[in-house]
Amino acid sequence: MNGTQPKLWDGGAFRKNIWQKREEALAPADDEHVILPLAAYLELKENTREGATEQIGVELQPGEALDLLLPHLERLPLVALSFPAFADGRSYSKAELLRTRHGYRGEIRATGDVLIDQVAHMFRVGFSTLEIVNPFTISQLEAGKEAGIPLYYQPAAKAAAAPASYAWRRISA
Repeated sequence: MNGTQPKLWDGGAFRKNIWQKREEALAPADDEHVILPLAAYLELKENTREGATEQIGVELQPGEALDLLLPHLERLPLVALSFPAFADGRSYSKAELLRTRHGYRGEIRATGDVLIDQVAHMFRVGFSTLEIVNPFTISQLEAGKEAGIPLYYQPAAKAAAAPASYAWRRISA
């Protein structure tokens, strides 16, 4: 990215981020919340994972299989999905699958190259929070200018705000 400290957007405001990324497969301290890469999380001993269920989140890269994480979803408070480049949309699909097919209700966080044009769609497919480092995106969100389109052609993990929000649905008279 650009060296800017990430800011955490929850769809309405920036908020404090209690989660820190870590690469090593180590148990977190008592007051620590860590996001581990999938491989590091899977390296942890089962009793370590169970003893820190509210303190360990997992980050998946676009090329990593969601299937490896499924047996652990019930004890994960956070799943971070990476966007290493604007054009890589595989994490959108993972967020949608986590919400709709797998019933995940924890926090789904977008990390990486999150741009203002993606924000509205990310929330529609199931993201809870977005880690923003792009200065323009931060300034737009701080100014209350979230990009988006008011009508949608397809349903998503998040229900439409108003019944007439889907352009293709007929409204009964």
